[in-house]
Amino acid sequence: MSQIQSGPPPIVYILLLALLGFGGYWFFVRTPENQSDQPSLPSEGVSARNDPSTPLTPSQFTVPGSLPSGTRLNLQGSTAMVSINSALKQGFEEQFSGVVVTTSATGSGDGISAVLSGNADLGASSRPLRSEEQAQGLVAVPIAEDAIALVVGVNNPFGQGLSQQDAVDIFTGQITNWSEIGGPDKPIRVLNRPPVSGTHQTFREVVLNGSNFGNTPNITTLERDATTPMLRALGNDGIGYATAAQIFNQSTVRPVAIDGLTPMAAQYPYRRNLYYVYKDPANETVQAFLGYAFSDAGQAAIARAAQD
Repeated sequence: MSQIQSGPPPIVYILLLALLGFGGYWFFVRTPENQSDQPSLPSEGVSARNDPSTPLTPSQFTVPGSLPSGTRLNLQGSTAMVSINSALKQGFEEQFSGVVVTTSATGSGDGISAVLSGNADLGASSRPLRSEEQAQGLVAVPIAEDAIALVVGVNNPFGQGLSQQDAVDIFTGQITNWSEIGGPDKPIRVLNRPPVSGTHQTFREVVLNGSNFGNTPNITTLERDATTPMLRALGNDGIGYATAAQIFNQSTVRPVAIDGLTPMAAQYPYRRNLYYVYKDPANETVQAFLGYAFSDAGQAAIARAAQD
């Protein structure tokens, strides 16, 4: 009588072993080859700066131990940042003997264009970058905050403040006489900065809520972005605007309160950031200057400039 088998025939075990062996070969030998097109993870300690499309952040700018004598940095742009640029230039040149920083102020737009064309290392800007400027590799680093002051001549008989809506109406040409806001019966002479001015651009966004300046006969747009000549031209019937730090120590003009607040108040409505603009990746001198600007010494220089 023949014996009955209780398990699968031997051939089944042979096939299972063959399948297991083939699977192991595929996993350990073939799979890495197929995965070679996949992006590898960065190794430990690799900085994001290895990707040139990742701009440096303020905390990554450092002050080097030294810079070669004869190193030069060209800084152009915003008239609102003249005092800040001058203070940082002085401190940077004192820290690095033989280094020369040249500055000029013809407006934020000019400074940004100079960086794009390679004619400046840094641009000083009182407005943020536009998307098309960022697309060309520019990076804006906020360096300080200030306020835009509406300003009149010290002998202007208008002694009240303005509401935010009053400011809009004056600079869009809806209010053209001082009597409409409680002053004498006399036309308001509005002095507007040129479009190249970053303060002009920011004023449109922050004060006029994106509206255009008016084109009424009482509004004059200046040809050159220069604060001092504008302040001198205000007389006793004009109104203009400037970065607040530029008018605090002026004896011939005074700021106009907005909703009862002066530019010194923390809740003053017309506040903005000031920026340095560079072409990414930043060169060694730009990184050193920005490192100094963000250092304790640089921040102290900026604070002093705001009080001068």
